[in-house]
Amino acid sequence: MPFPRNGGYPIVVCNTVLGLVNLGHEVSLVSLNTKKHIHESEERDELLDKINYRAYDIDTSVSFFDGVLDIFSKSTYNIDKYYDEEFDKLLIRTIRNTNFDIIQFEGLFVAPYVDSVRKNCSSKLVYRAHNIEHHTWETLALQRTDPFKKFYLRLMARRIKRYELQQINKFNAITVFTEQDRNTIMHYGATIPVEVVPLGVDLDHYKPDFSKTEFPSLFFLGSLDWMPNREGIEWFLKTFHNDFVNDELRVRFYVAGNDIPEEFDDYDILGKVFIQGEVDDGLEFVNSKSIMLVPLLSGGGVRVKIVEGMAMQKCIISTSLGAEGINYKNGVNILIANTRDEFLKAIKRCVADEDYIKAVGINARNLIEQQHDVNKVTKILVNIYQSLLKVNGQL
Repeated sequence: MPFPRNGGYPIVVCNTVLGLVNLGHEVSLVSLNTKKHIHESEERDELLDKINYRAYDIDTSVSFFDGVLDIFSKSTYNIDKYYDEEFDKLLIRTIRNTNFDIIQFEGLFVAPYVDSVRKNCSSKLVYRAHNIEHHTWETLALQRTDPFKKFYLRLMARRIKRYELQQINKFNAITVFTEQDRNTIMHYGATIPVEVVPLGVDLDHYKPDFSKTEFPSLFFLGSLDWMPNREGIEWFLKTFHNDFVNDELRVRFYVAGNDIPEEFDDYDILGKVFIQGEVDDGLEFVNSKSIMLVPLLSGGGVRVKIVEGMAMQKCIISTSLGAEGINYKNGVNILIANTRDEFLKAIKRCVADEDYIKAVGINARNLIEQQHDVNKVTKILVNIYQSLLKVNGQL
């Protein structure tokens, strides 16, 4: 469910819809509202008034018993749990009642419905791979020392990979955010078009104000129910704990985001490290701090928070993996750090030079304006749609 727009997936989906609406296309959005992600929002998203929208409630929670059974079965339970027979029927009714040109599947977890959709319409089906899902599980498995966790993660990675490979050629085209993901999918045997479409953002939504920014200050913003985010920020907090305590790093560090576990309070250091949890306004929080940290060690695709941070003229220090899919220049519009020493050096450089921080941020905003403006990016996507429709002479 892409509302409210407070995370990577919702931002990607809503920006895509917004770009299509801005170009004059009619859009319908049908989404799964998982029990885990039900949010009550006081303000109705204005985008809802511009599209046909339907949400269907589904419970994807997993009991301990289900988890144990999953180990001994051959199913891909992490994906299968998103299949719901009633939602399947809702989809079928929707596509039978409207003659859609394109039906786009946003991510692997809605792929279980492709067979039903294919049987009940002649629309062109496009799959947007938000990442290569099994890569995330493989990387997490490599970094675990607990034998049982390592075994389980490897098992899930193999099953998810098998599922991903089974889905590749069920669509008419695939779009990805990065060239790396495109190469991976082609290597796995895609016989359909696989195109790179950069992540797009609505630049009017990002209005930086340096007068409200604390210089210097470090911050992290991300949902910790996504394992790579939690793994990355835990690594950073553990690695640099003593540096904050003994004043090797003389800068305040703020950690914010959804689903931060209570045990993270142990990382709080009076006057130095602040575990804030969920914030009311993510962009206001980003604007109030000067140096953004993205210590990502696993995962794939493109990091929405980095694109948003760049749009807000933030100076960002990220791992190479975190910055994947962005056409950056290290030291110009972002700083890349992959080790403790590289992070320490980058942070100290930024903390010591406010003018440098601002210059990197301005360069970052320029990059986003050139390559990630949602209206420019959506035109690339529409060209892909049109090429698919031309095959059957629909245009």
